[in-house]
Amino acid sequence: MQKNNLIILVICQLISATGSIVIVTLGGIIGADLTSDPAWSTLPISMMVVAIAATTIPATLLMRRLGRSRGFAIASLSAVIAVLVAAYALSEASFAMFIVAAAMFGINMAFTQQYRYAAAESVPARYTARAVSFVLVGSIGGALIGPELATRGQNWVSDVPYAGTMLALAALYLVQAVLLLRLKSADESFHEDDGRPSRGLRQIVRQPVFLVAVLGGTVGYGLMTLVMTATPLSMHINDGYSIEQTAGVIRAHVLGMYVPSLVSGFLIERLGVTRMMFFGALGLLGTSIVALQGQSVLHYWGALILLGVGWNFLYVGGTTMLTYTYSMSERFQAQAANEFLVFGTSAIASLLAGTVMHYFGWSRLMLVPIPILLIIFVALLLVRRDPLLRRSQTMTKM
Repeated sequence: MQKNNLIILVICQLISATGSIVIVTLGGIIGADLTSDPAWSTLPISMMVVAIAATTIPATLLMRRLGRSRGFAIASLSAVIAVLVAAYALSEASFAMFIVAAAMFGINMAFTQQYRYAAAESVPARYTARAVSFVLVGSIGGALIGPELATRGQNWVSDVPYAGTMLALAALYLVQAVLLLRLKSADESFHEDDGRPSRGLRQIVRQPVFLVAVLGGTVGYGLMTLVMTATPLSMHINDGYSIEQTAGVIRAHVLGMYVPSLVSGFLIERLGVTRMMFFGALGLLGTSIVALQGQSVLHYWGALILLGVGWNFLYVGGTTMLTYTYSMSERFQAQAANEFLVFGTSAIASLLAGTVMHYFGWSRLMLVPIPILLIIFVALLLVRRDPLLRRSQTMTKM
């Protein structure tokens, strides 16, 4: 087990979570200040997610060529450039430049989303769920630091709100780049291939377990992006809550996303991956139910915590399930396909968030997840007895 890898990835996940929380919290608010049409206020966040989706396959190919360490470090340097461009965009009050900065930041996030795969490759196969969930624990620190950085950095640079926040992020991402250069290559002895020749992507994606794993990640991330992107607009712009109250709800949401990582890996080993993903879908359904009851801070708080917990169980479960479907020699193409589908859907959800909020409002937006979640419930029931899942579950109990 490569413990140093896990420690480095946890710290880097903390920094990445801090940056992403700042951008998500402020992106729609800054967008609303910089554009005259509120329907376009979430466009910077949407372009960030589009960039994630567009970069997932190139990111995977680059890491296959250069290795995880160099690929991740290059991505950290791209984040430094992105937040510096964002600071300049704020100083110039340029909406177009801020969109460019957000898109550049999305390029970095396409790489950082794959920390969980680097963690899975650093431990024996039976500890995959633990490793994935352990790395996500780093985001708990990001949940505490990100909102503080978003609010306290607002006035660090006189006459340019939030520029100080962006400069602080640049320093954090420089530290991250240095740390990632110390990451060791995967130990392939932890995940021995079964001797079969590598399959093509078409054969891999035809597996029912692969399809459900991707569906879980797609549904979880897509719905989480839709609701989280819309929340600052609904709270701060429409309902008039302060930036501190809005940041507090986002903080609670992110803690809901990552605190369960302290136990989700162990729960997957004990209860099975399909049950945990089912509980995750229930959490997302609870989000809609609570949000439809009202729009007080307490309602937002409860809905966003459930959104976070549901996302965690689906995301960690989906990632773990995905690792059952490929060998080490097949991992990059399978991971690339998963990331493209997950973040392509997230990009669409993010693009829709501002428009749906502007034309239909919060309550109607919260009806969107319900029929989608019914699909994931049915899919999990259909695949629960698949031999691949049974064999993999037996391995985790050895």
